[in-house]
Amino acid sequence: MCELYCKQDTLALRRKHIGPSCKVFFAADPIKIVRAQRQYMFDEKGDKYLDCINNVAHVGHCHPEVVNAALKQMELLNTNSRFLHDNIVEYAKRITSTLPEKLSVCYFTNSGSEANDLALRLARQFRGHQDVITLDHAYHGHLSSLIDISPYKFGKGKDFKKEFVHVAPTPDTYRGKYREDHADPASAYADEVKKIIEEAHKNGRKIAAFIAESMQSCGGQIIPPASYFQKVAEYVHGAGGVFIADEVQVGFGRVGKHFWSFQMHGEDFVPDIVTMGKPMGNGHPVACVVTTQEIAEAFSSSGMEYFNTYGGNPVSSAVALAVLDIIENEDLQGNAARVGSYLTELLNKQKAKHALIGDIRGVGLFIGIDLVKDHQRRTPATAEAQHIIYKMKEKRVLLSADGPHRNVLKIKPPMCFTEEDAKFMVDQLDEILTVLEEAMGAKTDNVISENTPCRTKIPKEAHLELLSEGAPEQKESPSRKRNGLCTEKRSLLSKRLKT
Repeated sequence: MCELYCKQDTLALRRKHIGPSCKVFFAADPIKIVRAQRQYMFDEKGDKYLDCINNVAHVGHCHPEVVNAALKQMELLNTNSRFLHDNIVEYAKRITSTLPEKLSVCYFTNSGSEANDLALRLARQFRGHQDVITLDHAYHGHLSSLIDISPYKFGKGKDFKKEFVHVAPTPDTYRGKYREDHADPASAYADEVKKIIEEAHKNGRKIAAFIAESMQSCGGQIIPPASYFQKVAEYVHGAGGVFIADEVQVGFGRVGKHFWSFQMHGEDFVPDIVTMGKPMGNGHPVACVVTTQEIAEAFSSSGMEYFNTYGGNPVSSAVALAVLDIIENEDLQGNAARVGSYLTELLNKQKAKHALIGDIRGVGLFIGIDLVKDHQRRTPATAEAQHIIYKMKEKRVLLSADGPHRNVLKIKPPMCFTEEDAKFMVDQLDEILTVLEEAMGAKTDNVISENTPCRTKIPKEAHLELLSEGAPEQKESPSRKRNGLCTEKRSLLSKRLKT
């Protein structure tokens, strides 16, 4: 189908009819995307962009097997899950086979936010407790119940932390309270959770749950230190609470070695509830909560029926089943391990070359580049990160920046990302960093050690450009290809979790 409107008209209509709090990527110079295929997206002029952002299009944009699965089922039947149908039970059987044995009961929803909201209900019903421990900078969804436990959100607005919410330090060994030079950062961070529980008990409160992403995404691509989750689970269970592992962004083989990110912590760690969403349907709205029989029975004992009109409907289940098939048949989990390892290797070479790169961290195809202005102080290079993502866009590579200081470049592409894509992305980043550091007066000709300060001053003109978060108008690419839709219109890291 052709465009309905030219880009400027689309922008004008968006400003008129879409809520102002609904932001777009690259707001200073947004891209109008009209189609996508695998790890590439195309704008209205036919320009091709390498997508390093979309962990939602898990098996690749518009995968034909996903499209066909949806089409075939839509031609037959789509109805709610109160009618008996094979697809929902087949998916429940398949997904639980990837999890530890005790995680055997599924509840289907439409989004990760719904899944996390339901997980809180399960946890609170289980023992009758109410309080929740969450991590600083965490984000678990857009529902009111989840904004309450998401410091990433309530810390930025006018909302204040509720009395039933307790915020533990993010287990960040690069920028956090206990760093890589600490003798036992896992125990130190876990003890912070223990202190929170003890203080809550003193005040007559009871802990229902500890919730955490298995790898924190919005918080800056944080990989918890080994044994942290085991220790936290011990303290939480001792308080009568449950451990909720949020796999909405990081599950389904993204870490490479394991299907679920929490499995990196070893077989002796099993969460009580696991939530999943985004990649589950490759962009189709489907999500799930998986828990134990004991917790499910406690939830049922309340007498309240759980019913979700669209959760697990035949079409959603068919799409989700197709995603599982593709992950297996195309060895996308293995690809995440191979390409992720290669990409991390390339990025670590860039870290040795560029003063702006303070840390490279991640597993599989979930990687963060922490940009700093000073290696010793680890001063976040926030404006520089914004500058870089706009410059990468000019080079047809889509990246985003996140973390509490918005200085961490996030890499979480579709799982069909190749070594050639990784090399192309890193080459573009290298060029941009070289030019930027020269403009800043940074010395990039020597390897920068972790203990060597790299204090740089940004020229006034460059500083203004960085703060604008904008980018110059894109020039016509000589290699542009039409999209075919409407052409007439045109070491220190050793303390980290080992996997």
